Formats: sequence, structure tokens, C-alpha cells
Amino acid sequence: MVEREYLINDGRSYLPPKVSVRRQRISKQLTVKRCVAALLLLSFFSITYSIVYLSYPFTSLIRREWRPEPSIMCQQMLSGMIGRLPVHDHRSIGGVRLRTDPKVLVFVETTYSKLGRDITELLVYNRIKYKVEVASKSLPVLTNLDKGKYGVIVFENLHKYLQMDKWNRELLDKYCREYNVGIIGFLLGTEERLIGSQLRGLPLFIHTNLRLKDATLNPGSPILRLTRAGETVWGPLPGDDWTVFTANHSTYEPLAWANNNSHDWTEPQDQETTKTPLVTVIQDHGGFDSIQRVLFGSGLRFWLHRLLFLDSLSYLSHGQLSVSLNRYILVDVDDIFVGERGTRLRSEDVRALLRTQEKIQTMVPGFKFNLGFSGKYFHHGTSEENLGDDLLLEHVNKFTWFSHMWNHQQPHLYENQTQLELDMALNKNFAKEHGIPTNSGYSVAPHHSGVYPVHEPLYSAWKRVWNIKVTSTEEYPHLRPARLRRGFIHRNIMVLPRQTCGLFTHTILINKYPGGREKLDESIQGGELFQTFVYNPINIFMSHMSNYGNDRLALYTFESVIKFLRCWTNLKLTSAPPHILAEKYFSLYPEEADPVWGNPCHDLRHKKIWSHNKTCDQLPRFLVIGPQKTGTTALYMFLSMHPNISSNIPSPETFEEIQFFNGRNYYRGLSWYMDFFPLVKNSTAQYLFEKSATYFDGELVPKRAHALLPHAKLVSLKLCLIILDFISFNGQYFSVVKKKSKSCRMYIIITLFL
Repeated sequence: MVEREYLINDGRSYLPPKVSVRRQRISKQLTVKRCVAALLLLSFFSITYSIVYLSYPFTSLIRREWRPEPSIMCQQMLSGMIGRLPVHDHRSIGGVRLRTDPKVLVFVETTYSKLGRDITELLVYNRIKYKVEVASKSLPVLTNLDKGKYGVIVFENLHKYLQMDKWNRELLDKYCREYNVGIIGFLLGTEERLIGSQLRGLPLFIHTNLRLKDATLNPGSPILRLTRAGETVWGPLPGDDWTVFTANHSTYEPLAWANNNSHDWTEPQDQETTKTPLVTVIQDHGGFDSIQRVLFGSGLRFWLHRLLFLDSLSYLSHGQLSVSLNRYILVDVDDIFVGERGTRLRSEDVRALLRTQEKIQTMVPGFKFNLGFSGKYFHHGTSEENLGDDLLLEHVNKFTWFSHMWNHQQPHLYENQTQLELDMALNKNFAKEHGIPTNSGYSVAPHHSGVYPVHEPLYSAWKRVWNIKVTSTEEYPHLRPARLRRGFIHRNIMVLPRQTCGLFTHTILINKYPGGREKLDESIQGGELFQTFVYNPINIFMSHMSNYGNDRLALYTFESVIKFLRCWTNLKLTSAPPHILAEKYFSLYPEEADPVWGNPCHDLRHKKIWSHNKTCDQLPRFLVIGPQKTGTTALYMFLSMHPNISSNIPSPETFEEIQFFNGRNYYRGLSWYMDFFPLVKNSTAQYLFEKSATYFDGELVPKRAHALLPHAKLVSLKLCLIILDFISFNGQYFSVVKKKSKSCRMYIIITLFL
């Protein structure tokens, strides 16, 4: 059809209405097609973008132009004098013949006082024996025959010592003189500020409630052993209630100084007064009253006081309470080849790892990062991260290695031991194919699953596939508090306590670190991480692959804390393979070799890493503990007749008794014990119990039973009998008793210990 144009009077052309509508329709169709095409194109680019970028964490889009770098430096490191300075040996002081036990007596104001808890926790962390007494009108027994029971006496509040009644003060001072026992005292802030106040009975004056800054140590003090002098802690010291000392006798020697940071100092505020060091910790050599003392002008909030407190214990006890200066460290890097794309190691991260390792090796002989790998996720990153995987394997001999798990699955989720062993074999085959050593004898389970609470298939599979001899966990007996972490041996596998360093899988960027860089530096410079090194002779640290990429916080953390340790302590840091560390650990603490099985249901973390087929309802609610030959078997039979009471399944080895808590059966583990009890449908109405008469006089039974069954009831049977001679229980015996003592009736007492 030909479209014709028509002219109107003014000369303009126009189309007929039908033609105009047709053109509009064609134009609209073209517009819709263009929009659809544009939307399809936009969708294609959006999908491509999401696949390439948005599937990675946001950190993958960040190219770090700035990362935290270790900046700790001290004069001794610059001069090369570290390791060359002599260390005091407090055992040789004065050639004193020691007649005291290596134990500390701590006097506290109340059982809930903050400083008292800090003192006892510090003693626990360092495995130092102690006894706590609330300061009162009476003293505890101080001697046992001709030997003193305590090597050092600590007063949370020195005023409690100074204000003792005359009798107790003379008694305590006499004990200190006769047995060469020293006193450590703390002076805390008071409600009213004291200015030039004399301590009762001593030629020593104090000024209280001050704010201080810039702490330094006396390098000539004989007390310093663990602590190294020569540096200054710059900046304000924690708290505004410091006490400083002014001595009026030659017996006193400063141990630590600090500068005034208070604006309301009562003396004239000239420049010289402000710069005059104030004594914050002072030593009394005993020249005034023949008693040696170390007095602190503040508590243990200041990290340097913790070191000085340990040195004071060592000095005043003549070396009896000295801690070792040797520290063994191992840094585990879990999750090698595991991790989300964008958070894994690139080639430049691996090269930084090697550079930092070389730096640490100059400070810690034998140091190598210990890499725990899961082979299934090899080459599962971006192209850059896959190159990082390859570079790790190119330098495989520069690290030590251990098996993590093939697929990073938690072992307690395996109920089929065959499948568990197959997955372990896959990881071992991967190691052999890529030249990774397989003879370390060390392994760590993902999330410490199966190590404690024990998953027996894990220990069996470890032995069969890897010949594991050593592992580590942070969960025994509990994650917190860290000072109570211990080791144990199960199925000939040595389990060492594992320490945290403040870095976890999600802490990979410094600006996202909880509390910021200031919080991390606080942990490094005298805080939790620093103290972990100081308090533990053997440290196995947990870290993760992601901590070594991104902002490389692990490299920053470990290099910094090691440098800080070298500046402020005389510790000798070395590294060794896991089996060497395990042997050293159990030679130091042989009493820890025997495990103590706890109740997994009393710790939420333990419950999460315990087999789902296990339940605490399968544990007994009361124990019949004996003693033997008192009718426990009869009671066992009578109780078993009750429909709501069920006993353990009889043991084929020891008649009906399991004899778990008092013998070798305890080492078979919790699973073995629980298999003797039936699963109950209604744990509220049904009572499970165990009868073992040998529990009554078992030395280890109370500790073991309380750890596993803290709320269980104990039932014991007692007989009122007059035993004239050793006669067996028979009718003749009863007649003899009856003839000899008509007043004693034969009866049985069932005692229920609540």
C-alpha cells in the first residue's frame, strides 16, 4: 500500500489518521525491543559481575596499600646486647639453708577482693602452690615440726600487716626471721589523700592517690631475673590511685620509678619537680628489722607489676619459687588451602610469610610455621590465590606440616570409622603426591572436634592412618579460663594445651579488629598474648591461613610480641617439633598424664563438638559406693526391682561392677563407661545408678566422680559391729558379737551424701 501525503491550505503536509497510527505502533515496537535488549545485556553483565566479584568477600576487592608493620624496637636490640646480659640466680643468695616449703601464704581482705583474685590467678597460671587466708585476728599454723609451711607471705593490703595486734605481728615477724621468709605487700589508694605519711613501725613515707606516667626499672636491682631493665613504658600508667615511697633508711632500694602525671601535686610545680622520678616499687633489704620485703605502690593492673611480682617471689624465696626462663613455642597455621575465595593467600602473602619466618628465626632458633592442610580445597581460590597455593608447595621444605582433615569436616560428625579413615587416607595421598612430609606424628582436628570430649573413632583412625603421637586442643578441661588449660594422654596420644593469640578466622583486617589496633597492641605489649608467653613454658598457638593474607595480622602479631618479649624479659625462646614439646611438657607436669573426664553437657562448647548419638541422660544419677562386704549387692538387686530405677549392665570382667572410677577401666574413656547404661526414654522419671563397692576407699574416685557426675548422689552402707578378731561374715561371727556386746544391735545404715 502506498502512503500518500495531502496538503492543507497553509502548505503543510499531513498523513491520514490510519497511516499515522500505524507508524506510531511500529515506533513503539522498536522501543520495546530496544528496552528488552538493553535489559538482557544489563542482566548479562550483572550476572558476570556477581560471579567474578560478588561471590568473593568484600576483602577480595581491596588492594591493601597499608598494612600494620612491627615497629617495636629497644636500645638493647639496637646495641645487640640481648642475650648477653647476666641473669640473677636467686638460689645462690647468701647461701641460706632453706627450711620452708615452696608455697605462698596470701592474706586478703575478703574472699571476693579484686586484687586478691588477681594474685591467686597469677599463682595458678604459674603453677605456684598457695593458701589464701582472710586477714583476721588469728594466724594460720605457720610451721610443721621444724619446717616452715610457707616460703613467701603476701598481703593484698599492707596495712593489714602493719596494723596487726602486737601478738600476731611479733609471731609473724619471728617466723619470717627464723625461716628467712620475705613479705610482699601492696598499697592501694585511700579515700583521703595521704601526703608524707609514715608507715607504722617502718622508716618509710608514702604519698597516695597519684596519677603517674613513664615507668622505668632499676637495672642494678638484684630482684630482676625474669624482667629486663633498660627501657621505659611511655605514657600514662593505669589507674589514678598510685602510691609512691620516700625512704629514710639505707635498707630501702628503689625497684621501679615513674613520673608524676597529676595536676594537683602539692609541691611547687616547677620543671625539675615534674621530672623527678617517684618510687613506685621499693625493696627492703632487711637492714632495719631483719625482714626482707618488696612493696608495690599499686596492684597488678599494670603489666610490669606482674613480672616484678614473679621476680619478687623468686628472690624472697631464695629461688624456691623461681619460674623457668626457657620458653618453647610452636605456631600452628590451620586451614591451609581452606577458605573463601578472596580471603586466601596470594603469592605476595606467601613471600611475606617466608620473610617474617626468617626474621623470627634470628630471634627464635629452630622456628618454622607449622602448616595444617586440607587437600580437598587445593586450587579452590581465585587465579591469584591458586598461584599462592603453588608457591607454598614450591617452598614445602621451609615449613613443617600436619594433617588437618581432607574436607575440613569435624571428626565427631563421623559415626562410621571406615569413612573417617578413608578421608584421612585421601589427605595423606594428597600429601604424598605434592611432596608434603607425612611423618610429623602431629595432627589437629578442625574446631578441636573429637579431641576432648573424646571421640574414640578419631583416636583410632589417627593411629591407623597417620600414626599420630601428639595433638593439641584449647578445650581441656575448658576453653576459659585459659590459665586452667591442661594436657593429658589418651590411647598413647599426648594432648597438649593449645593457646589463642587473639586472631580468628574472621579477624583479617586491622580496621575491623574488635577494639581496633589499640586493642591488639595492648595484648602484644604486656597484655594477654604477652602474658601467655610469660606464664607458659610450652606454648602451641592457634592461627589460621586467613590471618596471614589480607592485612597479615598474624605476621604483625607474632613478630611484634617476640620483639617485645626480648626487650622486657630475659626469656630464652626456642622452637621444637610437636613430639619434643610433648615430651618436655609431660616431664614438667607428669601428674597431668592421667585424664579427668568431665561432663560434656556442662559446657556448651563441648556439647557442640560431641557426637550427636551421645546423651548425658545415659549417665547415672546416683552411685552405690560400698564399702565391700556390707550388702551392696543385695541393695543393688532390690533397687533394680523398682520400675523407675535401672542399674548398669553387668560387666563380664568384674561380675556386676563396672569399677570405672578407681581402676584401669577409667583410661578406656567416657564412651566405654556410658555403654554400660541403657538409653532411657524419660530421663526425668527414670533413675540410672551404678554400684561399685570398691569406690569407697579409692584415692582417685572423689576427683574423677565429681568431675563427671558433680550432681550425683552417693550411697554408702555402714554396719555397726564390734570386731574382736578377723573373722569372716557368717553366723558364728554374729553370735560372737551378740554374746560379747548385748547393747550393740546389728543394723545397716544407708547414708545419702547430698
